[in-house]
Amino acid sequence: MPPTEKVKKKREEGEGGVQEKGKEEEESLWWGAFILSILLTLATRLYKVDNPNWICWDETHFGKMGSWYINRTFFFDVHPPLGKMMIAGMGYITGYNGTHPFEKPGQSYEDHSILGMRAGCTLLGCAIVPFSYLTVWDLTGSVSASVLASSFIIFDIGMATLNRYILLDPILLFFISGSVCAMMRFRSLVNQPFSNSWWFWLAATGSMLAGAISVKFVGLFVVLFVGIFTIGQLWDILGDLSKPLSYTVKHFLSRAVCLILLPALLYITFFYIHLSVLSKTGTGDGFYSSLYQTTLEGNRLQNATVPAQVAYGAQITLKNHRTGGAYLHSHFHLYPDGFGSKQQQVTTYAHKDENNVFVIKKWNEDAPNITDPQLEIEFVKNGDLVRLEHLVTRRNVHSHNQPAPVSKRHFQVTGYGENGTGDANDVWRLEIPGAEDGEIVRTVVSKIKFHHYFVKCVLTTTTKTLPKWGFEQGEIACNPTQRDPNSLWNVEDNTFPLLPNVSLADMAPGFISKFIESHRVMIQGNSGLKPKEGEWTSKPWEWPVNMKGQWFSAGEELRIYLLGNPIIWWGNLVFLAVFIAVYVFHSFKGQRGDKMATENTLDAASGASSERALVACGWLFLGWCMHYIPFYTMGRVLYYHHYFPALLFSSMLSGVIVDYIIREVCRLVPDTVRSSVLHSALGAVIAVAAYSYYIFSPLVYGMEGDGGYGRETNSSLHKLHWIDSWEF
Repeated sequence: MPPTEKVKKKREEGEGGVQEKGKEEEESLWWGAFILSILLTLATRLYKVDNPNWICWDETHFGKMGSWYINRTFFFDVHPPLGKMMIAGMGYITGYNGTHPFEKPGQSYEDHSILGMRAGCTLLGCAIVPFSYLTVWDLTGSVSASVLASSFIIFDIGMATLNRYILLDPILLFFISGSVCAMMRFRSLVNQPFSNSWWFWLAATGSMLAGAISVKFVGLFVVLFVGIFTIGQLWDILGDLSKPLSYTVKHFLSRAVCLILLPALLYITFFYIHLSVLSKTGTGDGFYSSLYQTTLEGNRLQNATVPAQVAYGAQITLKNHRTGGAYLHSHFHLYPDGFGSKQQQVTTYAHKDENNVFVIKKWNEDAPNITDPQLEIEFVKNGDLVRLEHLVTRRNVHSHNQPAPVSKRHFQVTGYGENGTGDANDVWRLEIPGAEDGEIVRTVVSKIKFHHYFVKCVLTTTTKTLPKWGFEQGEIACNPTQRDPNSLWNVEDNTFPLLPNVSLADMAPGFISKFIESHRVMIQGNSGLKPKEGEWTSKPWEWPVNMKGQWFSAGEELRIYLLGNPIIWWGNLVFLAVFIAVYVFHSFKGQRGDKMATENTLDAASGASSERALVACGWLFLGWCMHYIPFYTMGRVLYYHHYFPALLFSSMLSGVIVDYIIREVCRLVPDTVRSSVLHSALGAVIAVAAYSYYIFSPLVYGMEGDGGYGRETNSSLHKLHWIDSWEF
């Protein structure tokens, strides 16, 4: 070999060794930063996780629901079941027996073993940080951007507080961050289609999506986010003319299986487990139909026997078919002066009572003697004109052109007459929606409406509560809008001695019917979540600016206050604006024909290229928008903690854009000091985030009662009270 070739070979071997050494150093740096971020997360989240030893904020709800799962007691909640089942599982495997009452915030846990549920939720919340680290790494390939994004999440006092209690939020954030992480891992395998790793991360994305939407319905936002990403990928694949159409079809089918079919099957499976476990009657029965209640052990309807059909003269109870629908009810008390006619009150009442019983009779006849064996039985049918006579007071359900006591646009419903005799305004036309004329009314099964014959309105519950003169029972009215969804009723109790009884258990619905009804009830329950009088709520515009926090524990001994780290939260807003400005600037340059720098000259091995950083920010900005902007369209009650999924995306975006800005600025610094300036700047940003966490940490781990409130000038916390709206 010629000497020149030997020299060349040695040079190449030397360069290869340097490159290999650099690669090993970069890998060590990656793992060191990753492990350190996990250790910091565990330290900040698990520190004093058992303190305070009493119920904090919504632990009263989700701890109680965990107990109900352990005891197999049926309940109603507006959220899907997975999060609560996981909380129950954490408690069960760590020795909690489901006996703590979880009555109200501040109640001591005493010697109940609830630490497993708290620690389990906390550990799931800890996983958010490594998921975010991996997400930013896959988007940018920058260790420093990954470290910054992780730091902004680790050192956010709000995220730390929210992840330390028995709540759905840490579980929801676990699945949202896991979905995005798995999606970005899958994205990084674009050049390895249909490999084992490719299939694994695609299936992992679908599984995480199923988990997110199975904890809360707002998990739908991350489903849509992944959907947009998937559509973009398929569009690019379709545009690759070097591949046959069958290749695109194969990609489409693989995503349909893993991102649609798999999540749907998992979601249904979670509900099947939920409905199988909650087999005993409980507090949630009343939110569901009478037919649904026949499936619950211990419910009086499960073993009840009643006539299958309704006949004239039967003594019946009518249950409203809306979510949590109560029974039609009346009593001897009259409406007071100033509230329509001073006639007998007709209301709704949620509990079983003798005043819920009515006799159904023909519009022009008295009630027949249902004990007479010679009685010719006549069944109530769709389209019949009927009267409803209150069994105890012998007055008929009546309506007229007087405004209802609370809902003034509706007509008043009263009890009128003596001994079953009233007037023409007692007549109602019974309708079974969707049924043929003459179809017989069936107990429990038939949904029925009562149309007033003269006033042309429907008997309905307005969902409003009467004042104290009405014993705070539900308002009954007659609604001129005949499509009122709250005007549907069903016959629950049906007493008629001359008819054979059948077991209601024989009418029990199957899983599919219960699955559909559960969703109808949850959706109605969510839409009905309106602010109560005196209840603290917040507006979406207040969240990003950290206008006001939320008390988790307000006891004098130790106080916990949910508040975002103001340095990080306000910084996130600034960097959102910076990203938009940089993106517009580079778009303008691109339109003018200037190519974006493809790579920073400084530390290119561990820093993201300009183009890659801005693409990463674009995806994270879309994630922030999709998890924040929809709340402006919602009519339900909203709370501060609803912002935290969006915060996850904005914190990752801040990590990427801060890394990008520092590197761009450092390109202007002389080569000799560039590396030192870069690392000093990165260290300074992390130090500021860490120090701000330190000074605000009493809000996370507990403010001592003798320290006073921050709003008090002599308090040790006064230096932290930067804004008057912060209540601590």
